[in-house]
This record gives sequence, structure tokens and C-alpha cells, in this order.
Amino acid sequence: MVAPESYALIKAAQAGDQNAFEQVLTSNYDTVYRFAYRWCGNKADAEDITQQACIKLAQSLGQFRFEAAFSSWLYRLVINCAKDWYKSQNRHMHDNIDDWIEPERTPDQTAENRIYLQQLLRLLDQMAEGFKETVLLVHGEGLSHAEAATVLQLKESTVSWRLHEIRKQLQLLQQQSDGSWELSL
Repeated sequence: MVAPESYALIKAAQAGDQNAFEQVLTSNYDTVYRFAYRWCGNKADAEDITQQACIKLAQSLGQFRFEAAFSSWLYRLVINCAKDWYKSQNRHMHDNIDDWIEPERTPDQTAENRIYLQQLLRLLDQMAEGFKETVLLVHGEGLSHAEAATVLQLKESTVSWRLHEIRKQLQLLQQQSDGSWELSL
């Protein structure tokens, strides 16, 4: 499941080779930051989460057992760091969408889209544990249902069910509004 060159590099890092760890970290840093950013939508928070994930990677790389893809294990690590960071910051819900989405990242967003995104984020925060990361992995990172299931340590059918439930909730939101916005999840 791990490419031969990555396997050797990870094994060396697990054995304490600092250069190997640096290479593992460097080659995966962009993925960690991108996923952290998608998780929170805020550069400063994403940087904090990424920093925590890098520390956690250094502490727990020895726990990687090569039973799944390294990227799956890494996504799980970032998800756990993001959850822990938000709990420690007591920042589960923002009243202002501008706290979540930085304007320079979304210059073409209309006011309607920003309102819709605010509703979507609130909906995901109100849903049961695991729904937000399911959406981020499948629609944000482009993982298949099977790959997301591996990361989340679930059955593929559970990932599909979660996405179906989110779509149902979005349809209810759309029916309650004037129907002028849409999301293709």
C-alpha cells in the first residue's frame, strides 16, 4: 500500500533518521496544510492545526504500521489534530462567515453564496460527529467513498449514507429558502 521508496523513507524516519523524517514531512506538508485549511477555512487556524499535526506526526510516526496507505493515516492524524485544536480553542461555531472564509481566497463569491456557505457550515456543525470530515474528504480532497471510509475507519456504505443525509438536509434548506442557491454534493 506504500510505494517502495516511501516505505524505505518512512521506515528510516521511524528508526530515528532525522533526514528521513524531514523528507517525509516536506513531501506531505502541503497535503497537511491544504486539508487543515479546508477543515477550518482560515489561514491562521490552518497554520496552527498544521503545526500541531507536524508535532503529532513526529510523535506518532512509529505507530504507522503500513496496513493502509500513508495518506489515509495522515488524513486521520490531521482530522484528530483539527478536532483537538478546536476543542482547546472552544471555537466550534462562528457567527460570522468572514471568520471562516478569507475574502482573498474567494473573491468571486456573491453575497448569496456566502450566506449559503454559512448555512452549510452551520448544518455540518449541527450534524452528528463525522459528517464534516466525510464531506471534506470526498468533496474537498477528491477521495472516493472507499478511500474516505479507510481514513475514517468506517464501512464504505456509512460514507455513502452520510453524504446522502447531508444532501437531504441541503434539499430541506433549499426548500426553506427561495431556491436561488444550489450545491452539487
